[in-house]
Amino acid sequence: MVGVTRLARGVSHHLVFVSLSLTRTSRLFKGGYFLRPPHQLIHVVVFFLLPPPPPTTTADALRRSSASSASSSSTLPCLIKASAQLEAAPEGKQLHGLALKLGCASDPFVSSSLVSFYAKCGDLGSASKVFDRIACKDSVAWNSLIDGYAKSGAIGPARKLFDEMPQRDLFSWTSLINGYSKLGEIDTARELFDRMPEKNAVSWNAMINGYMRSGDFASARRLFDEMPMRNLVTWNSMISGFEKLGLFNKALEVYDAMRRENLAPNTVTLVSALSAVSGLALLQRGKVIHTHVRQNGFNLDGVLGVCLIEMYSKCGSIKSALSVFKRIHRKKVGHWTAMITGLGMHGMAGHAIKLFGEMQGAGFKPNSVTFVGVLNGCSHAGMVEEGRRYFELMRTKYDIRATVEHYGCLVDLLCRVGRLEEARVVINRMPMKPNKVIWMSLLSGCRKYGNIGLGKYAAENVVELAPDVSGCYVLLSNIYASAGRWDEVSKLRELMKDRGVRKDPGCSMVEYDGIVHEFIVGDRSHPQTKEIYCKLNEMGIKLKSAGYVPDTSQVLLCVEDKDKEAELARHSERLAIAFGLINVKAGAPIRVVKNLRVCNDCHSATKLLSAIYEREIVVRDNSRFHHFKDGACSCMDYW
Repeated sequence: MVGVTRLARGVSHHLVFVSLSLTRTSRLFKGGYFLRPPHQLIHVVVFFLLPPPPPTTTADALRRSSASSASSSSTLPCLIKASAQLEAAPEGKQLHGLALKLGCASDPFVSSSLVSFYAKCGDLGSASKVFDRIACKDSVAWNSLIDGYAKSGAIGPARKLFDEMPQRDLFSWTSLINGYSKLGEIDTARELFDRMPEKNAVSWNAMINGYMRSGDFASARRLFDEMPMRNLVTWNSMISGFEKLGLFNKALEVYDAMRRENLAPNTVTLVSALSAVSGLALLQRGKVIHTHVRQNGFNLDGVLGVCLIEMYSKCGSIKSALSVFKRIHRKKVGHWTAMITGLGMHGMAGHAIKLFGEMQGAGFKPNSVTFVGVLNGCSHAGMVEEGRRYFELMRTKYDIRATVEHYGCLVDLLCRVGRLEEARVVINRMPMKPNKVIWMSLLSGCRKYGNIGLGKYAAENVVELAPDVSGCYVLLSNIYASAGRWDEVSKLRELMKDRGVRKDPGCSMVEYDGIVHEFIVGDRSHPQTKEIYCKLNEMGIKLKSAGYVPDTSQVLLCVEDKDKEAELARHSERLAIAFGLINVKAGAPIRVVKNLRVCNDCHSATKLLSAIYEREIVVRDNSRFHHFKDGACSCMDYW
């Protein structure tokens, strides 16, 4: 009797241990892993948490032992499923061991759940071994292994299993379609899609996702339009697909179309929409989405809160970003990192470093991305020694290995303050190959400080990695032009022409009254062109009265200074500022987004204009934010 009792209690205690280590009880239910927990799982947790009364007879003990073993074939799959959902590999393996001890590992439900568990944990070798031992395989076992192979990129084994599968279902087809599309084999994916005996929303969405991932927007849109019944996932696929590819306007167009159909967005939708807004720096659009988030009670403890902080930071409203950050009660590393990065982007390195200290004090461990934010902040403020210290702290205190992004921040920091030789030494000592961003940072530093030899060396490395980057040729041309070497400028122009490289035209945007107004150099297409050029003329007169002297070194033309000055006055950001002075109400900031780096002359002019017109002018260029106010810029001329 003692042996039987020990067996019964041993099984119970083992299951209790596994269940508790998996879930801490509440994790299963409160954590949202089971929105409607299976009754078997509730039975397991409640039964094993309540202490059983001691057996009164031998028969009672035997009954309990038998019941415990018999119920394991129905309860174990639930716990194994929980292991997979929680990515709890050690606990799942313990359950596998328990199934072997109890002799129920060959049970179809147990073995299928084990295949699914191992596949979801990425242990395809173990999944395959369990699968091969199943005498009568059900669709769960087949689909789990096919899906596991497809998601891991092993499309060959996935296809082999798919072809061998006796009765394929929607899940089988969709898994394979996803697998092929992720590998870029979109034609094969489409062939399978067309062969499907029947299709559901999931299969349509998989194919649309595949087209979006491959950049074939036209085919994705055609399929989207043909789809008999679109669901929220379909809309999300289109919105997130456009956003991830940097087609932010397209993403917002689809988002607006979805809203017109009265379909309520979920967290996934809002994250993609906010990311698109961030890419375009459309503050008013972002505020509208934030209002929807607030009115509908969305939780900001997760990625949505991170996206809101990033949106306000990238749209130039750092105060709003801080306001969102402070209202998040259960902050995570992502929230701290987004706020630190935003502060650094706006030249508020002191605040970023202070917040970094608060993050550590609150018990949060910074990650690799956090340090990119801190180092960027140091770079934008010219804080060399602090930047070096944090670069070392990352390794010595947190055991984080520096990536190419961290080295890029360090090189950028040194280049901004003119320590070009030190930057070159850092590049040469990098444990990985420098990317084009690092060489462009060195080239930018050489342009700023007039180092022709090192600039040419940096440019050669950029061209080797990315021969079609026009910014490289422009920066080197600037270096030559500043030194009066016009023959070299002409040679570079010819080289660009021969290689088919075109200079990206400067473009500046202002969001006003829900409309984005775009301007290029010398633009005369705007309906308010006459007023804008009158304002430009007024700005020029007031600038000269304030002592402004044009910096014509940025004009890559061998012409008279008078013509160079006229060229500078028509730069896209000047036109955008003129538009803002005409239309944006007094007291409100004028917000400009530019696709290229603000030139030295426009930077100097905008500082003066902020004082002359007593207006705050916020400019986001391709590297940072500039807050111009009372004749000064937040960047302190480090840009």
